[in-house]
Formats: sequence, structure tokens, C-alpha cells
Amino acid sequence: MAKATSLAAAAVAASLLLAACAGGGGDDAATGGGEPVEGGTLVYATGDAEPTCLDPHVGGNYPQALISTQYLEPLVGRDAAGEIQPWLATDWEVSEDGLTWDLTLADGITFTDGTPLDAEAVKVNIEHLQDPDTASSTGYLGVRKIEEVEPVDTTHVRFHLSEPDSALLESLSMQWTAMQSPAGIARGQDENCAAPIGTGPFVVAEWVPQQHVVLERNEDYATHGPEADHDGPAHLERIEWRFLPDPATRGAALQSGEVHVIDNPEPQAVVSAEAGEEITHIDAPRPGSVNRIELNSSQPPFDDARVRQAFVYSADVDPGIEALYQGVATRSHSPLSSVEPMGYSDPSLFVTDLEEAERLLEDAGWDEVDAEGYRVRDGERLTVRFPVSTNQSVAAEQALFEQVQANTGRVGFEVVLTPLDLSAWYGALAAPEDGGENTYEAVSAPYTKVGPDVLRTLYHSDGTVPAPSGYFANLSQVTDPEIDALLDEAARLTDPGRRAELYEEAQRRVLEGYYILPLYDQQNHFLTRGVEGVTTLGTVSTPTFVNARLTS
Repeated sequence: MAKATSLAAAAVAASLLLAACAGGGGDDAATGGGEPVEGGTLVYATGDAEPTCLDPHVGGNYPQALISTQYLEPLVGRDAAGEIQPWLATDWEVSEDGLTWDLTLADGITFTDGTPLDAEAVKVNIEHLQDPDTASSTGYLGVRKIEEVEPVDTTHVRFHLSEPDSALLESLSMQWTAMQSPAGIARGQDENCAAPIGTGPFVVAEWVPQQHVVLERNEDYATHGPEADHDGPAHLERIEWRFLPDPATRGAALQSGEVHVIDNPEPQAVVSAEAGEEITHIDAPRPGSVNRIELNSSQPPFDDARVRQAFVYSADVDPGIEALYQGVATRSHSPLSSVEPMGYSDPSLFVTDLEEAERLLEDAGWDEVDAEGYRVRDGERLTVRFPVSTNQSVAAEQALFEQVQANTGRVGFEVVLTPLDLSAWYGALAAPEDGGENTYEAVSAPYTKVGPDVLRTLYHSDGTVPAPSGYFANLSQVTDPEIDALLDEAARLTDPGRRAELYEEAQRRVLEGYYILPLYDQQNHFLTRGVEGVTTLGTVSTPTFVNARLTS
């Protein structure tokens, strides 16, 4: 537990620095109480990993969504209630058999290089996402049922599907399927990764790796997306997007006025912001799945449901969440985020019961204990390898995992936590060679996809097959024919009542199978100072600065 205490202390120390800086008064610019001005440069400091490619079609992770929201726009949007909204596509119709979708595009929209946003451009984008050489994951999975894209005329495009997909519009609302200039894509992946060309309110002007990206205002911006509160270009002249991985450094920069917006603050920083008046807190939980610990059911020891249940019964995460997150995170007992209306929750499955955990392990044959207190069966220790992404798990979450390590150790689990940067972490989760085993037994892998169809991505047996990027999303390795059938039927239907029933049953089977230990919503917090008009998209909860103005 000594290591867990040190990490927790580090998290608190970083947060206390921010809290200490927040004391006392401030000028109008700092408090955000001054008059809004036109122009100027907004500075954003992110703690997420720096993308290796600014094109979210390539790969498809959340850091790409964060920054690409400023320069790329999707075909449709989604509001806070989950309703699909017009954006680059103004209207859509689906055939009775669900196999043909007709989309009408906004007229007169051009990419920032002058290329028209037309049906042919949509075709190029879908084919770019489906091209194995693009190495897409999230976007590829979202559009893989589109079998053919038919440009009907300039503003009408028709999708022919291989099978019905009730989640298609939700998939088309995500940043990972956002539209890019065909001319930009044609430059080749290296050039397009450095500066994708979209229709958004800003343009990529410069990228200095490991330092910043500079985004310049699109003076001809005319799309007027769902979050825009005015016609015409953004108020800001530019955005400087800095990569500052240390939370204390980001917090201090916000307090000093060096930056205007930060993401990934530690919990105490959020608590301090809400208690004061100088800093605005934006809480924007991500849609789709919750943060959870996934247990790899494809190999020992978690190929035995009794062992998975024993792990869950001994993890005892509630006290850690309460202490480390200080009310900022609410415990979840569902596979789906709290912002998803079709989420199903069952707290009764996630109790702490050490005696029952021990009984389950003994029934599963783990009835010997070695000199270090770990259970052994047939000479093999009950070991759980748990790679941790230091880019995606804040210090509080890493400390929580260390508490889980200690708690499960009380009944004989040896949990081996391995902190890794994002690239190495993805490598640890890569699909094994033919006949080999995965190199993890447990993992917490945030995954963002709009709508309950994320369940199909995460728990359908198809999700055990890697996307072209090499990443596969079903890290629990669930291969349950009944879950597959439920999710397949839900994907084919448009009736919301019946879909809700199917998704509930699928979630119930995932929870009762103890494939996951739900924790809390994917934490998505932003702190702002000296700026107004920052809002988040109803799609993947990324911030947009189309309405933002600095305050003098």
C-alpha cells in the first residue's frame, strides 16, 4: 500500500497547489467578469497524450477528437437529450428495410482549401475510413456496414448497407468519422496527419511536436453547427493548443493567466474551482461506456466466471472512489455512461464479500496459498497482469487501481500493475500471435462511442477481431452467442422501446457474467478562466470554441 499512498499524496499535492493559487481576489480578466472582446489567442493546455496524427480517421482516440473538433465537422450532431441534429447533412431518410440511407448535404459549404463539400467528398471520406491502409479503429467500426456510397447528385448521397444499422447516425456524429477535404486526403497520410483540412471554425496552421499546435480562425466559416450561437466565423483569432502532461503545471498555468482552458484536472482542483468564483468548471461526461476494469475471459484465471466474481467481490472500490475523487465521480454499476438513456444498472452484483470471494476461489481450485500469501493452483500463482495508461488515468485513478491491487490481495490475487505511456499501453493490448495469449488479464480502457451501440463494439464476439489499426475493443474477450444475438437484433431495429429491452438484457448478461467491474463515467472535466462561451458537443463531449471570447 505504500506506493498507493504515495500516488494519492501526489494527486492531493498537485491539487493543493491549484487550490492555494485560487485563494484571494483577481482582476476582471482572471475572474471572467470583464467584458468579452473580439479576437485574441486562447491558450488550451491538455493533459491527454499528444496525438501521433491530427487526422482522427487514423487510429481514433480521444486526444484526436479533442483537437479535431476545432477544424473538422461531422455529418450530423447530437443534442444533450441524445437526439440527432442536422449539421453538414441537413436531412436524411432510411428505407423500410433499413439497407438504404439517403442524406441531403448543406448547400454551398466548402472545405478551407476551397474543395466543395459534396456527395463525392462524402464517398471519399467513407472509403478513406474503410481503407485498411488508413489504419482506422473507431471510425472504421462506425461505418463498416456501409457497403457502397453512391453520389446521387451534388447535395445527395446514398449509403447502401450490408445489413441494417440503427446506430449509423450516431456513428456519423463522432469526430472519428468527421469530413475532410478529398484533396487533403489525396496528399497522403503523412501530410494529412500534420494538417487535416476540414470545414470547421479553425484551421491547422502549425504543429510543433511535443510543444503545441496553432489553430487559425477560418474567416469563411459558414457551417453554423448545432453549438454555434452566431453566424459567421469564430470570435477568437487563434488557439494555441499546448501539451502539458503534468496536472500541477496545467493548474498553475491556469491560475497565472498563462492559459485559459485546461482538461484532466485532479479531483481537488475541480472541488476548489466549484467553491470559488475565478474558475469555471465544465463537467461533460463522455457518452457510450463507463470507465471500468475489464477482465480477460479468454484465458486463465478469468476464463472461470467464479474467479471473475471473486475479483469483483474483493476489489472494494467504493471507499477509494469516495476518498480519491471527493464527490467528483459517482460510482457506476452499469456498462453505459449516465448520459446514455438506455443504461441498465444493478448495484446488487457489486458487493464486497471477502468470505464469498475466498469460497469462490477455493471452488475454482485455487485452494493453496504460497509463502507470500498468494493463491496457487497446479504450481501457478493467481496472477493478474494489469497495464495502466498513464496518459489516460489521472493520479487519483492510478491510486484507485493500487487500492484494488491491495484489496484483492487479501483473498490471494497477485495484481501486477504496469504503468505505460499510451503507445506502450496499446502495444500491451495488441492482439496476440496465432495461438498465443494476450499479455494482460485486467485493464481499464476508456472507449467513447455515441449511443448504446457501443455495447456491440465492446461485448460482441466480432469485437475480438482487430480493426485495421490492430486494436480490438472487446478487451474482456466476451464471446457469448446470446449477447451477440441481442446486440445484432438491436442494431437492426429502429423501434426505441424494443431496442431498450434488448440493450437492457445484453447489459444484464455482461454484468451477471462479471466480465467488467464498472467504476464511474469517463471523467471529462474542463476548467476555464478569462474566457466565456466555451461549450461541449453533445456528441463526444469535446469542447468547441466557436462561441468563445476572451474577457478583458
